[in-house]
Parts: sequence; structure tokens; C-alpha cells
Amino acid sequence: MCVIFRGVTMNIQKTATDIINRQGGIAKTADFIAAGISAAQVISLYNEGLLERVRHGYYGLTNHDSVSEEQLLSKLYPKGVICVESALFHYGYSDFTPRKWSIAVPRTISRTKFHDALLPLQIYYVQQHIYELGRTDISMNGVSLPIYDRERTICDCFKYRARLDRETFGKAINTYAKDPNINLRNLSTYAKELRVYEKVNELMEVLLNG
Repeated sequence: MCVIFRGVTMNIQKTATDIINRQGGIAKTADFIAAGISAAQVISLYNEGLLERVRHGYYGLTNHDSVSEEQLLSKLYPKGVICVESALFHYGYSDFTPRKWSIAVPRTISRTKFHDALLPLQIYYVQQHIYELGRTDISMNGVSLPIYDRERTICDCFKYRARLDRETFGKAINTYAKDPNINLRNLSTYAKELRVYEKVNELMEVLLNG
């Protein structure tokens, strides 16, 4: 027999809790519907204080651990690939803790998606043919997130040099040149695809042979 709790059955409450836990702390209305919980029942769960609305169409558990920025980034902006400033900090190529999450998204994505962003974001709109270039995955705070690898990040520093201050750019390039994990073949390939090969090649030759 189902127990009624404030107008919502305990079975539905448990199912909703399981869904959110499986989804990493945030679930979409579509996730609930796929599990047999109607949109009206989701609203009831929210109105009864069992769910909290993260943003329109996204819910978490009330009285639960705060949702991390990494969880928000993963669930709300799944197309976002960590890049440039945020990637530099992750790889230890920058001492500056970014105030915003730098993410790359396809140029074709709707920009209205970011108008009510819950996170401070620095958006880089990129062409589709280079969107996947150098993409890999890492774990941040227990959350799997896409990020551009070291070589793509360095190439992006050249591509977006005008958006970086001189100190950040210089620190990134010099630290990369001393990194034992670099892949010069990938650096060359990416640089050609991103049309920064001459600039990358000229400076890296000086640093690596100096």
C-alpha cells in the first residue's frame, strides 16, 4: 500500500529521489517523465518542498548537500568544453584562479541558453569542425567533465591571445614548454587546424631550444 505524504505518495517520492541520485544530483523533468512521474507530479513534489528548482525544468533534492558548480556545469551546459583560462588553471599553466568558467560550445548553439546562466561563464563559440579537436574528459570534484587537452589549450592561447593578458599568456607558454607530458605532434596538428601554426612553431622553437 502506498503511503500518502502531503498529497504525494511515498513511492513517487522515493522514485524521484532515486532519479536525482542517479543523475548526479540534478534531474530534468524529462528524466522524471521517463520513469513514470508526470510533469504535474513533479510540480507537486516541488510545491510540497520535496524538490528544489535549480532552474526551469531542472530539479534537485531539498535539504540535500549543495549542488556543486561542477554538477551545474555538467547538467545545464553539457555541450560546454572547459577551455582557455579554466583549462590553463587545471593544467597548472596559470596561477590565476578564474572568476568564470571558460567553456567552448558550437557556434550554432542558441545563445539564449546562456542568458540566465546560474554560473559565471566565459563563452567561446567555436566552429563545428574544431569543436571536438583535442577534447578529453577529466574528473572534477567527482564529476566527469569535458576539457581540451594541453596542446589544444596552448593553441587556443595563440588563437585568443587578444583576450588574455600578457602575464597569463607568458606563464602558460613557458610552463607548457617545461611540462614533461607535452605532445609536440598533437601541438603541431592542432596548430595547423586552428591556423596558428606559424606563431606556435616560431615561439615554441625558441623556448624548447633556448
